[in-house]
Amino acid sequence: MRSTYLAKKSEIEKKWYVVDATDIPLGRLSSVVASILRGKNKPIFTPNVDTGDYVIVVNASKIGLTGKKATKKMYYRHSRYPGGLKSISAGHLREQNPVRLIENSVRKMLPNKNSLGHQQLLKLHVYAGAEHDHAAQKPEVLDIKSKI
Repeated sequence: MRSTYLAKKSEIEKKWYVVDATDIPLGRLSSVVASILRGKNKPIFTPNVDTGDYVIVVNASKIGLTGKKATKKMYYRHSRYPGGLKSISAGHLREQNPVRLIENSVRKMLPNKNSLGHQQLLKLHVYAGAEHDHAAQKPEVLDIKSKI
């Protein structure tokens, strides 16, 4: 009888990838990045083990929003005080803090409310400009435009 392969922490090799977010729609970028962070692109994928790779997203301020999402899509948060509901449109969030826009989108595509999702999200590094601090890790360039 054959048994299902389960990856162990000692057998996992982690890579670093750089993704340029210029003119790529937010949802398509987020879905590809989330699958790499989870490790679904590897044949040794195990749902309960962090088999994913590190991802660096550059040029987050140039991310694309299709249709009327820049004005119609709203993000809400609450301060837990009466009347403390705050809202911001996706276009304003892209202007003010494009890093948070991508991090929120990717976080909602990962397993949430457990330590595994948090551990996978910590492997995401987002920068608004073209410069990043991870040259020592020798990241590979990942072309997302060919995947979508």
